Amino acid sequence: MTGPFDLTGRLAVVTGARRGIGLAFAEALAAAGADIIGISASMEPEGSAAAAAVEQHGRRFEAKAVDFSDRAAVEALGAELAERDVDILVNNAGTIERAPAAEHSLESWDRVLEVDLSSQFALSQAVGRGMLDRGAGKIIFTASLLSFQGGINVPGYAAAKSGLLGLVRALSNEWAGRGVTVNAIAPGYIATDNTQALQDDADRSRAILERIPAGRWGRPDDLAGAAVFLASPASDYVTGIVLPVDGGWLAR
Repeated sequence: MTGPFDLTGRLAVVTGARRGIGLAFAEALAAAGADIIGISASMEPEGSAAAAAVEQHGRRFEAKAVDFSDRAAVEALGAELAERDVDILVNNAGTIERAPAAEHSLESWDRVLEVDLSSQFALSQAVGRGMLDRGAGKIIFTASLLSFQGGINVPGYAAAKSGLLGLVRALSNEWAGRGVTVNAIAPGYIATDNTQALQDDADRSRAILERIPAGRWGRPDDLAGAAVFLASPASDYVTGIVLPVDGGWLAR
């Protein structure tokens, strides 16, 4: 590949890369030419689907298993990655806990905020310092439709994903002038493990589909183009934005 979307020679870190949206991100960036460090809590040291997806494009894949609810483990990962010339950081790792707000335990709240928000700041800070020193870098977060809406029975997730929008803007304000762009992708209702409970609920699934102008659940690979765009030179003057990939949900 040549041109503004070419990532040949770039090193990309993708968290939550073992399956679903993160796996789609890793494959898309590899197809554009990037080597991948794929990180997930249960990432296999070898033989993973992510490794196969990346290596089929002739790119290198490096696996790391890190629990993003473990602050010390995230800090250790950040210190390790700070020694590498990371060009692209995709903060995609996330978790969700479903319970009505009145019954949502503080333990669940803490875990969701740690994985979905705090760990992502810590990793961006550690990797971002090297990007700032080199005067170039791309940081991409996975936001959500619940970055714009409150959702139902997921108060911790909604709070974390809303917080990511503030973090994207804050980092962009400080770092864009030093060559580092910071953006987010907000997936709509994508058919993954995280939304399986909604897919399995016939009434909720029908109500969701009725509100999606595209008329279907999204697929992880629907997000691939947005990831390559925000990781590539094509988006060098794009920063501080949240790009919905939602089949028209927010427009509706």
